Amino acid sequence: MPRHAILVIDMLNDFVGEKAPLRCPGGEEITPNLQKLFEWVRTRKDDDIHLVHIQEAHRKNDADFRVRPVHAVKGTWGSDFIPELYPQEDEYIVQKRRHSGFAHTDLDLYLREENMDTVVVTGVWTNVCVRSTASDALYNAYKVITLSDGCASKTKEMHEHGLVDLSIFTKVMTIDEYIQAWENGEDPWIGGGDKENKVE
Repeated sequence: MPRHAILVIDMLNDFVGEKAPLRCPGGEEITPNLQKLFEWVRTRKDDDIHLVHIQEAHRKNDADFRVRPVHAVKGTWGSDFIPELYPQEDEYIVQKRRHSGFAHTDLDLYLREENMDTVVVTGVWTNVCVRSTASDALYNAYKVITLSDGCASKTKEMHEHGLVDLSIFTKVMTIDEYIQAWENGEDPWIGGGDKENKVE
């Protein structure tokens, strides 16, 4: 069976919740779905699926703030994980300052050290950080899965448009479909990619 890293992207106080300056309303909606996924992964006996928490953690005068409001400054409440999805001690945390979890971080090194071949993206925003991370995963030769009900964006339209883009190069499926594939002894990624352009 393959080895999967489930990337939980930016489920942080500055993105999820009524007090979030860059609030993603869908973030609250997907939180119970991700809690279910976390519980399933954490109770598995095998070590073939890792939860990896991607945390936006900007420097005070980050260049990102030239185009967006100040948010998720390293060491602040806003950059911390929401309590419902807080990492456990043995789960890896990757801090980033750009949209992609791969940009100037050690994410790729961690995945290769742990012999991961498949990246599973979840979190916020679907059309920004999730999509950017998924793209870079593909560029680094990983198979990529998107969990549609484990991602959200500022609006449903943004989320749906993001999923359309992601469907071109990732396997888009629900959390239940993902779990069921594993429970059936199947590789969830099988069938991924653009069916119209893929060479069989």
